[in-house]
Amino acid sequence: MNIMYCGDQHIEEGLAISIISVLKNTKQPLHFYILTAKIKTKKQIFYPISDTFITKLNEYAQKFDAQNTVQKFDITDLFVASPPLANLNTSFTPNCMLRLYSDLLPDLPDKILYLDTDVLCRQDFSDFYEQDLSEGEIAGSLDHYGKWFFHRQLRLFDYINSGVLLLNLKQIRADGLFEKCRRKCRTTRMFMPDQSAINRLCHAKVITETKYNEQHRLKDQTVFQHFTTSFKFLPHFKIRTIKPWQVELLHNELGIYEYDDVLAESNKFMTEKN
Repeated sequence: MNIMYCGDQHIEEGLAISIISVLKNTKQPLHFYILTAKIKTKKQIFYPISDTFITKLNEYAQKFDAQNTVQKFDITDLFVASPPLANLNTSFTPNCMLRLYSDLLPDLPDKILYLDTDVLCRQDFSDFYEQDLSEGEIAGSLDHYGKWFFHRQLRLFDYINSGVLLLNLKQIRADGLFEKCRRKCRTTRMFMPDQSAINRLCHAKVITETKYNEQHRLKDQTVFQHFTTSFKFLPHFKIRTIKPWQVELLHNELGIYEYDDVLAESNKFMTEKN
């Protein structure tokens, strides 16, 4: 199975945690594709993930299965050639838009699963990955909050969360979906630009069960848990963002101990990586 992540050197800890969670819940060979770039904005410079870190991840993944691979793709040139100008200096990191360049990489396979680094795997996801996507460009779950506020198609709920996306890259390349998304990000300032562009321009979505991108509360059937920003209304309104690497908050605020083995393994990996 093929899995893609995107980001700069700041995602290394989250990347390790997410990959380890996937490795622990999968028996099939896995090929990880990491898209990264050097990006300069008015606010800061984002630097690519290091080759050393990717090498260590690759060695670690092969302990589970000798066929596993972790590959890095520095797409700085592609990003610079067509930057998302209207969204470079928003509150959302431009690294989230790197996935929109994946169609330009001929070495990427026709079918690939994209994961945010704050997504943890809890159970085998073979059924999700192996679903028929011949009639769709992407498959994903509804956004927990956004489904109520954003609407693009005839069906009542159609706004998907982009943190877990099964991509039919062959079809995306053929019909130019990501090319259209890059153009939209270049010309139109948007809230959550990559997710907004995908939802506005994709007309062949396959909407899947929430268990494949659980953004609200851990359940018995959860396959992927996505640690997004949530809202707490009682006793007082509160915006809460807790990520998997914030272990104390994960335990004390969310009461989640489900991934302690993954977090312990990741901590060991990060400590030994240099």
